[in-house]
Amino acid sequence: MADVATASPLTSEAVQALGDQVRGRVITAADEGYDGARMVHNGMFDRQPLAVLQAEQVGDVIAVVNLAKEHGLDLSVRGGMHSGPGYGTNDGGLVIDMSQMRTVRVDPRNKTARADAGATWGDFNYATHAFGLATTGGIISTTGISGLTLGGGIGYLCRGVGLTIDNLISADVVTADGKFLTASERENEDLFWGLRGGGGNFGVVTSFEYRLAEVDQVFAGPIFYNLEDAATVLRMFDEFIRDAPEEFGGFPGFQIAPPLPFIPEDRHGDPLMLVVVHWAGPLDQAEAVLKPFRDVAPIVADGSGPLPYPALNGAFDVLYPKGLRAYWKGAFVKDLPDAAIAAHVEHGSTVPEVTCTMHMYPVNGAVQRVGANDTAFAYRDATYGMVFLAGWTDPAKDAERIKWLRDYYEALSPYTEPGGYINFMQDDDSGRIRDNYRQNYERLVQVKRAYDPDNLFHMNQNVAP
Repeated sequence: MADVATASPLTSEAVQALGDQVRGRVITAADEGYDGARMVHNGMFDRQPLAVLQAEQVGDVIAVVNLAKEHGLDLSVRGGMHSGPGYGTNDGGLVIDMSQMRTVRVDPRNKTARADAGATWGDFNYATHAFGLATTGGIISTTGISGLTLGGGIGYLCRGVGLTIDNLISADVVTADGKFLTASERENEDLFWGLRGGGGNFGVVTSFEYRLAEVDQVFAGPIFYNLEDAATVLRMFDEFIRDAPEEFGGFPGFQIAPPLPFIPEDRHGDPLMLVVVHWAGPLDQAEAVLKPFRDVAPIVADGSGPLPYPALNGAFDVLYPKGLRAYWKGAFVKDLPDAAIAAHVEHGSTVPEVTCTMHMYPVNGAVQRVGANDTAFAYRDATYGMVFLAGWTDPAKDAERIKWLRDYYEALSPYTEPGGYINFMQDDDSGRIRDNYRQNYERLVQVKRAYDPDNLFHMNQNVAP
């Protein structure tokens, strides 16, 4: 293990004293468990922070924010640790690990939930499902609610109930000056606007309040097709999704067939066309709604059926364990011309391993009923939020896997919008910040200047003040 970046004696003493000021555990390189505490989900990032605070209360967060500001230290904030660019850690700075703060309190009468910022979507869904309720979360249940929410929140339910931020009622925030604020439509409205899509640029959110919808059992799961039918399936999906009932929230992609029981054994390991179907309406309507997916082409394997919504949200967790090396790109898509479909088939067919994929998440329906300027999330006119993901375990394959993903991404670039979903950006995408926020960028700069003029919160897709 490399030495931790050398800090001034004052900083070392201050970090040591921090342990007497907070309730959470402060972990440095001298402490047992440091290597585990400094890890983030993406195994590409092996950083050596000066100290990690496993926060237990808001007071802990305030203490670390003040310390980082006083001594000019890099400050990373993390919940589920799923940041593709590894922003949840750093070299020589401080890390606030929110994962000990994960309580979710549901108000079934008002159909709302208040969740601590360290909760994952698995935590959140478990709590709300007891009451037959849910809100839009991500595709992987180990994802933290904080990062996904602050970036916008694309998920299975967004066509029906909107993005996660469209269901955000309020947020509690520790700002760069160590103040504790509540942001909502009624107080600190400019901060609330910026938090809804602006990422972690404005402070440390310590809890979120969400509006919930009635979602209990859903009809969902993966359907696999032969690659020779990929173009036909993609064209059908694009035509279907334009006016599909909003309770449908599935997506197409490419996937090497994992060794699952419902997939014929002789197809395990084959690259296939994939559609994950998801119907959150009445279950007795599912087969009629999904008939186009049964009829479009011969089916290799069908893993769809009725299941609890949280089971769907956790269905792909095993494919993406902590420590997997990963590289991402994202893009918004309005239209899917034949040339784009051809590029998808060419590059998606060469998907190199089971943890590499491309997904096209539909973001029409309820998402488009919110104005492009009403939140920081600017692409309300997109049809899809597309993600390219390469995941692998062998460091020797870094260059090969990244090249596969970049080639795929660049082949689609003539058919995508200039910007992409902030949560799908990599650490080499900082030049796309303006494009990602379009017309909302300058307003985000103004909010940044108001709440973080010295850019303390810069370990993110940064909006510079």
